[in-house]
Amino acid sequence: MGTEKSSPSGIELRKGLKTESIRIKFMYKGMECRESLKLAHTKANIKFAERLRGEILNAIQLQTFDYAKYFPDSPFLQKIGVPRRRNTQTVGDLMDQQFAIYERTLSPSTMTSYKRNRRVHLQPQWGSVLVAEVTPAMLRAWIAPLEMKARSLRQILIPLRGAFDLAVNDDLIEDNPLDRVKLKKILTREAYDNDFEPDPLNAQEITAILSRLDGQVRNVFQFAFCTGMRPSEYIALRWSEVDFDQMLVRVERSRVDGISRDELKTKSGRRTIDLRCGAHEALLNQQQYSAEGNDLVFLDPATGKGWDRSSRLALHWVPSLRRLELRHRNLYQTRHTFASTLLSANVNPLYVAKQMGHKDTTMITRSYGRWIEQHDNALPALFERSKDRQNPKA
Repeated sequence: MGTEKSSPSGIELRKGLKTESIRIKFMYKGMECRESLKLAHTKANIKFAERLRGEILNAIQLQTFDYAKYFPDSPFLQKIGVPRRRNTQTVGDLMDQQFAIYERTLSPSTMTSYKRNRRVHLQPQWGSVLVAEVTPAMLRAWIAPLEMKARSLRQILIPLRGAFDLAVNDDLIEDNPLDRVKLKKILTREAYDNDFEPDPLNAQEITAILSRLDGQVRNVFQFAFCTGMRPSEYIALRWSEVDFDQMLVRVERSRVDGISRDELKTKSGRRTIDLRCGAHEALLNQQQYSAEGNDLVFLDPATGKGWDRSSRLALHWVPSLRRLELRHRNLYQTRHTFASTLLSANVNPLYVAKQMGHKDTTMITRSYGRWIEQHDNALPALFERSKDRQNPKA
């Protein structure tokens, strides 16, 4: 941790890799005392530290200074014979503070996930435990028997890690106990198997699924297959983002838990997609169900309103696979189908990456390498670009 010299007398501005603090210095009972305030180096905070130091110096001079009142968790208390006040903060208390921060900074969908994980996994186990009593060994003993994927476990641990970070910043504990828990030494190899391995559908399976569906449900799934958009993206699509003249769709929003937001999973997710024949056909067929303009393109036929969430779509997707006796895939496989279909037809990987909202080909190469190497399939008619069909010589 470094120290800046441009600070007022008795004040030190200290900076670590990720945090800033202000340390005040004063003499008490013949000893130099140094106490840190977890404050950023703003003018207001520096002025506060100066006033606090002045107040302490005045109290010392008047012999009214109560060290434990100002710094109840200071290790210096033991040196002057004052017992440290016992830290009674629980993990649940710290999670309350962490979730208050989340409410201001996270999207509703992320908050829903974090709240569920806290209610189901974290609060029952850790809510009433004193934060100062949590050890890495206790955390390892709790994690080891959990039968879940590493990806899921990391998501569950995010609020817990945040609560411990708050405790470190408030000097309740010296370090985050989760920093000394190495999941790869605890979890089984199976826990690291990818939950989202591509398992795309072939042309015959796509045709069979679409033939069993009709109306708006067929339209939304056909559009999903032929654009590679995420479910949260295509259920947020508005007619104003469809350009039939240029045969393009602009991806600008996402929709989760019935709320449309001008936010996407990544910065590169804001993109323009070429309309392919299947997607173009789906949109033309959808026009009879939803008004054009600035309204949502795809509507849930059960409610007449926009699809609230992808789980509503799954109510139609899963039974279709089951009726056709196809192996189960999650709805995200429409996106994998789009990518693998284009790559197998020797479409440029960088182009595919941009269509899917990736900034480069890293994810494409890692996830779809074997389809890039195939180069033996002609592009099915549904996946041909509409403008290429209209202008074959262009």
